[in-house]
Amino acid sequence: MARFVRWTASGAVAALLMTGCGGSSDDGDDNKGRTADARPSVSSTGTAEGTAAPLPASLTGQKPDWGRCKATADSDAPSGEWQCAEMKVPLDWSNPDGDTIDLAMIRAKSRATGSERIGSLLFNFGGPGGSGVSTMPAYGSTVSSLRKQYDLVSWDPRGVGASEGVRCRSDKDIQAAESVDSTPDTKAEEQAYLRDAVDFGKGCQKDVGELMAHVSTTDSARDMDLMRQVLGDDRLHYFGISYGTELGGVYAHLFPKNVGRVILDAVVDPSADTVGHAKNQAKGFQLALDNYLKSTGQDPEQGSRKIADLLKRIDTTPLPTSSGRKLTQTLAVTGIVLPLYSKEGWPTLTSALESAQEGDGSELLTLADAYNERGTEGNYGTTTHSQRVISCLDDKQRPTLEETKRLLPEFEEISPVFGTFLGWDTAGWCHDWPVAGQFDSPEVSAAGAAPILLVGNTGDPATPYEGAQRMADELGERVGVLLTWKGEGHGAYGSGSDCVDSTVDDYLLDGTVPKDGKVCS
Repeated sequence: MARFVRWTASGAVAALLMTGCGGSSDDGDDNKGRTADARPSVSSTGTAEGTAAPLPASLTGQKPDWGRCKATADSDAPSGEWQCAEMKVPLDWSNPDGDTIDLAMIRAKSRATGSERIGSLLFNFGGPGGSGVSTMPAYGSTVSSLRKQYDLVSWDPRGVGASEGVRCRSDKDIQAAESVDSTPDTKAEEQAYLRDAVDFGKGCQKDVGELMAHVSTTDSARDMDLMRQVLGDDRLHYFGISYGTELGGVYAHLFPKNVGRVILDAVVDPSADTVGHAKNQAKGFQLALDNYLKSTGQDPEQGSRKIADLLKRIDTTPLPTSSGRKLTQTLAVTGIVLPLYSKEGWPTLTSALESAQEGDGSELLTLADAYNERGTEGNYGTTTHSQRVISCLDDKQRPTLEETKRLLPEFEEISPVFGTFLGWDTAGWCHDWPVAGQFDSPEVSAAGAAPILLVGNTGDPATPYEGAQRMADELGERVGVLLTWKGEGHGAYGSGSDCVDSTVDDYLLDGTVPKDGKVCS
């Protein structure tokens, strides 16, 4: 999941059947032959940037008690090769001697022994709000080659899952909120839309209290550096996906000298503010929809208009489903979004749209429920709760109702299917939020850091390719190294490109930095 608005998936969507490797482009610095140093001699001061004193030994001297993972309400316990532990971090990083909270971690130990082992490789699968503890075992087969030299490690960031996870409303209230129109057409619908946003924020504040002001991306980046120390690594080796790329960029800015081998896949645009991110996603999902429509022999403009007309009809009259629930316009759009994350989902989208055109919303509702983490018994996951608490603490920009309404024509021009929803989301997502946002856009400049490999996918719907280019620019000269994949779907590694996978593996395992601008097709 990327961090902005609603439509983001936690982690890369796998199984794009892309093959082959194109030649390198002629643009950019030639990094070929450079090596990412995996084992530099760097002293760890135990000092967090922005704090005046070294961290207490009670934090830096922690020894995680790795043991058998326990099953949770959302998943079974992973197999025996996975171990779980907890690590204490300061609640408030400006007061590292104060109260602490526990972060849940998971790992699979490296198969290497002695000097062959490089260290720990930390994974963040996006969101914000995605659980690394539950996602890492499922992703383990995709990155199994990296266990040759790394312990594979992930964690639930603060405010997520088993790390003081947020729940802002009950399952019953979540389902009731499905009736709220996310593209209000009347004053009454506008008031209901904003009132629902206020109620959600109050529910979050009631659940987590003081923690609500301490779940920012910056807080998590500082947690990562403490985790690096606790795991015994001189430098941080990291694999960030989607929102995880923003987290990685913020880390590199705060701790450039501690950057080891870092991969950022499905890269967030660090230069965009709240409105800019929403526009980027409108462009990205419309591009993915256009590519889907072309694959089915349809004209993208006509096909998009047909879908937009369907959504307007559903807005007036929600569709019946086999479950007895109604498919609202918002649920319909969410159902359309999910299969656009991967080319493998396109046939499912075709079937669901055909059924909806015939008056049956069951298939789109099933897709929307999967995206919204709704179980068969009506229970919901809380990823979007954590996502909203974290992103609203990060994002300083708060478009008003009137500002949003003035922006709507721009969004509709970008995408007739997704534009209106994403435009309205800029007003409702953090409306009257209990905690002020911290920045318009994150600072990721990282002068002096080791080379960071960015993987951009030209067909990515959630984090459009341009974000990878901008991240490379903002990280700084000879820090951001761009690898381009001409593919479809959210994320590139493990999605079917031998070229991408081998380039990333060579970087992580051997320290070989590819030429900046290399293209895989």
